[in-house]
Amino acid sequence: MSRTGKVGVSVFAVVTFVLIIFFFSASVGSKDSLSGSKNSYAISQDIVPTPLPDKLDFCGERVPLEYFDVRESLDRELQVNTYWHSQTILLLKKANRYFPVIEPILEKNGIPNDFKYMAVAESGLSQTVSPSNAVGMWQLLEGTAKQYGLEVNSEIDERYHVEKSTEAACRYLLKAHERFGNWTMTAAAYNFGQNGIDRQIDRQQGDSYYNMVLGEEAGRYVYRLLALKVIFENPDKYGFNLSKSDLYPPLRYYEVKVDTSISNIASFAVKFDTNYKLLKIFNPWLRDNYLRNPKGKEYVIKIPNKGFRENAYSINPDSI
Repeated sequence: MSRTGKVGVSVFAVVTFVLIIFFFSASVGSKDSLSGSKNSYAISQDIVPTPLPDKLDFCGERVPLEYFDVRESLDRELQVNTYWHSQTILLLKKANRYFPVIEPILEKNGIPNDFKYMAVAESGLSQTVSPSNAVGMWQLLEGTAKQYGLEVNSEIDERYHVEKSTEAACRYLLKAHERFGNWTMTAAAYNFGQNGIDRQIDRQQGDSYYNMVLGEEAGRYVYRLLALKVIFENPDKYGFNLSKSDLYPPLRYYEVKVDTSISNIASFAVKFDTNYKLLKIFNPWLRDNYLRNPKGKEYVIKIPNKGFRENAYSINPDSI
């Protein structure tokens, strides 16, 4: 290209740049004049740090908030869970459905009530499958589930059974508590594994969660439980203003005992005036569209109460 051509391109670039600046300035000025405010495009909501509690415990065990590292670890989880608005709102909604199921099982097994937040942290109170194939609300691996009494096969997976998986988690927690002697380390062991915690105790010559290095996930785990506890116990304080009508209602159902095979789950559902989809929502542990049941084992299947689907959010759901 000739020198004249280069000059022509340079002039064109300068003119283009000037025009862009002119139109951008005009656009901003137009917005300002329409709103009557110089800062009309500024964020209208103040973003402020979430306050930490003055004192806190997990299962009655004091959290040493006077330690700067403990305080900052809790602060991280509290900020994340407070300002992750959509996720935390959904968790609060789901808790109204599932905490009444989980809490009595924890109490019956002698597990502190704070462990209900473990189901929140593990799965978001959902029937999820992790990349490592941990399954259900309590995120149990197949081997662990079978070890603690759950049936897992192609037709039945009781890791998806809220009550039975909670019972299995309780048995695991009781065993871990017997091994470690406190509930905070028991919670850490649920995430890191009992053998893994034992190895770190030997390596680090300590047995307090708050004094140990456990990697990114396990190192944050108990602090996330604590942050969830703080928010769930005082949602209004942290900006979550939900009315009772916003919360997901507990599932209403009656139970049918079955000790024979079911050739077709959809046909079975129709016999009880419901459908395949609803039966699977109420019984996610049924993993196929049939149940062979060669040993004649007794299973309890939940059938939605008549009218529940249409009236779940009615003023008096107890009547459904």
